[in-house]
Amino acid sequence: MGPPIRLAFIGNSLPRRCGIATFTTDLQQAISKSQSGVDAAIVAMTDHGHTYEYPPVVRLQINDEKPEDYARAADFLNAGHFDVVCLQHEFGIFGGDAGNHLMALLSRLTMPIVTTCHTVLSEPRPAERAVLNEVIGASSKVIVMAEKGRDMLRTVWTVPADKIEVIPHGIPDSAFLDPCAVKIKLGFGRKPIILTFGLLSPNKGIEVMIDAMPSILKRRADAVYVVLGATHPNLVRREGEAYRQRLMARVQALGIEPHVVFLDRFVDQATLLDFISMCDVYVTPYLNEAQMTSGTLAYSFGLGKAVVSTPYWHARELLADGRGVLVPFGDAKAIGTAIAALLTDDARRHAMRERAYASSRSMTWERAAERYLAIFEKARRVHPLKVIARQGEGATPADRPVPQMQTGHLLSMCDDTGLFQHAVLSVPARTHGYCLDDNARALLVACALSAAAERALPEALTARFAAFIQHAWNPDTHRFRNFLGFDRRWLEEMGSEDSHGRALWALGECARSDASPLRRRWAAGLFAEALPVVASFHSPRAWAFALLGLDGYCDGRAGRDGGAELRNVLGEKLMSVMRSVETKEWVWFEEGLAYDNARLSQALIVTGISVGAAQYVEAGLRSLRWLMMLQTSDTGVFRPVGSESFGHRREPPREFDQQPLEAAATISACLAAWRADGDVKWKADAARAFAWFLGGNDLSLPLVDLETGSCRDGLHADRANQNRGGESAVSYLLGLAEIRQLARTGESRIKPVALRVSNA
Repeated sequence: MGPPIRLAFIGNSLPRRCGIATFTTDLQQAISKSQSGVDAAIVAMTDHGHTYEYPPVVRLQINDEKPEDYARAADFLNAGHFDVVCLQHEFGIFGGDAGNHLMALLSRLTMPIVTTCHTVLSEPRPAERAVLNEVIGASSKVIVMAEKGRDMLRTVWTVPADKIEVIPHGIPDSAFLDPCAVKIKLGFGRKPIILTFGLLSPNKGIEVMIDAMPSILKRRADAVYVVLGATHPNLVRREGEAYRQRLMARVQALGIEPHVVFLDRFVDQATLLDFISMCDVYVTPYLNEAQMTSGTLAYSFGLGKAVVSTPYWHARELLADGRGVLVPFGDAKAIGTAIAALLTDDARRHAMRERAYASSRSMTWERAAERYLAIFEKARRVHPLKVIARQGEGATPADRPVPQMQTGHLLSMCDDTGLFQHAVLSVPARTHGYCLDDNARALLVACALSAAAERALPEALTARFAAFIQHAWNPDTHRFRNFLGFDRRWLEEMGSEDSHGRALWALGECARSDASPLRRRWAAGLFAEALPVVASFHSPRAWAFALLGLDGYCDGRAGRDGGAELRNVLGEKLMSVMRSVETKEWVWFEEGLAYDNARLSQALIVTGISVGAAQYVEAGLRSLRWLMMLQTSDTGVFRPVGSESFGHRREPPREFDQQPLEAAATISACLAAWRADGDVKWKADAARAFAWFLGGNDLSLPLVDLETGSCRDGLHADRANQNRGGESAVSYLLGLAEIRQLARTGESRIKPVALRVSNA
């Protein structure tokens, strides 16, 4: 166990009357008691129009309908240096559409988040799906209380299995008691007691249980059904106590008033445990199966009660193998028969009680606290890269969490042909048509999202990007075309060497990591056909892009189709041009700086790692260090080479116009360097380059819309370009995918790659 841990639980809290409030309070108290040195606080959600006398453990409250309260809570938690936040997620307790106000809090937090999902919907509305996907994406771990929850998170919500933990609902560690003494204490004598407790609402099925009482009384004429609990506050706000009155009228109409007792009370835990202890049968007659967790069921089961329940999800799992009795939904006759059978068969009832009590010992709050703490400690050790912008020593950094992956703008920039080149603001500009460069980059995005723990792009869209590359291939010239008009007419018979190299890069990565085996085969075949001509190219960038493609293509295919041999040829070409140009002051491959500069260094680094050539890695690292020196401003922000510098020979790079392409290339190159030599400074450089998108730049202007994933086309000397074209979108998404992958790998230092010196 590490040093003392500071925890903050976000959820409802007692004295607010609801199951989430009880759970949050019980969990906080259990963890506080579990070991010394734990500081466990609560940030309480307060429903609008209400006030509560919260205990001191509630350090802050959030009015659910005030967006500014969520941001204020994030500032409080960050400033308080809490190690982990544990969110209690339930639809209905957070403000906004499906609770989307919550993201104003989660998106600002700089510590890991562990989320307990109290409800997992099988058929969510679009807004509910969007919000919970955001919550899950922001979380290091997601906890559910039943295996059914795990299954649904994996199948309905496509959450990776290693992100999910199952911890059953906690229960008090109470002794296994005979009900008689407590019955007498509470004034029920020795009568057979059936109990339901919890906040009263129509979905609980109390009507069905009332209708079952006459048949129970035929076999146990002295039986009493106790309904313990206040009416749900939301129901009271809507209709007062009309529902409770309808239930009481139903009892009166059946003539069973002496045998049904309504106790309109929200009781403390000690009183609640007394009532559970005195009952002979506990019943949960809920009306539909979509109940993932029931605290009332867990408590009664944990005190060793014979339970009769309808087969909602939690009950079906907890009461299996004879640990309880399941009856059909809404079937008063079946409920009556099952309860009467238990009340008239002491041996069977006691055996069921003993099975329930014995199997529930792993569910005590003490055990639950141990499991939660283990998850918190792991989340703290493997802390995601939350702080992605530190603008130099002594500066005021904009500490930001890693954004969620949003692809809405990318999808809006595509039609059934492919990705449009340009946009007017955020509207696709059809007159400019399409290009191979951008569709190749888009296929790289698709591969990145299928290979990592991300939500994949729609299959039809990925296939569209691949089809564009296939259509761009001209078998007569053995070259790719680049520019395609909106009328689907090629504007050239042969594209540039660089566009050819970029297509190879996308094909090579597709051959390695695409989700579709058939598309991987297609990519490998077209790559092999389009590769040989690169040996005759003169563009260092085309060589670099081809080398990046070869890294994917040759992964596991060493020597296939001459790929390994050409990798050495192209690596030597880059080394040769660098040797011919490099001086002490100018550590580069060309006489001037242009676009996608860092890809040249990246290509040498990844190639050197793959083929074991130390000289390639060393040259790549050396050139990248020099480039990063030029691309860091006096204030410590990332300042990519501006397009005004393109083509200027051996001159200091000009500051503007700065383009997203450069930031994405720098992120990739720096992370390749980190994997090569293990120097954590490279990770900081990658984070600084990514911060450029979010406002860590010369003008302190954010270039991306975090809700749509759109990115402005560049940074001018006095403003950000307001247009958001295809190249900008895919550059941002590629950079984001790498930063998110870095966050998932944790902060541990890696060992430098052992390399041999190649004779090539």
